[in-house]
Amino acid sequence: MTNLLIIYHSQGDKTTQLAQAVYAGARQEVDVETILKKAFDAHLDDLLWADGIIFGTPENFGYMSGALKDFFDRTYYPAEPHQLNLPYGLFISAGNDGSGAVREIDRIASGYPLRRIAEPLIAVGELDSKKLEQANDLGLSIAAGLAMGVF
Repeated sequence: MTNLLIIYHSQGDKTTQLAQAVYAGARQEVDVETILKKAFDAHLDDLLWADGIIFGTPENFGYMSGALKDFFDRTYYPAEPHQLNLPYGLFISAGNDGSGAVREIDRIASGYPLRRIAEPLIAVGELDSKKLEQANDLGLSIAAGLAMGVF
């Protein structure tokens, strides 16, 4: 069995709905244990447990949420000796284009090192069934890839 960790932050409903949809998609893959955690509740032990990660955040001022940045701040140097080399995906709820959040997460993730294995899901504006379906598909595709050993 492989392990998938979904780490997200949300002060509102939009990113939470995306996280729940990603989680529901990932749980469809029975050969992967999936855990959904808020960024403030996630720690180095979670990274060491995981075989893959999906990060979720709102776009705040063209950047990731402060809580997700806090997670990176707390785990970056302690993770360094482990050279994690884990695959990861992203989902962003954006008011603009989400590119700033993606750029900065990618920049930080490269130092762990982590490697992005899917195009980021950027949900601009209001959520609709199509965006939630895309979030579900993101979770399922990453979980299935982990189960098959693709990543």
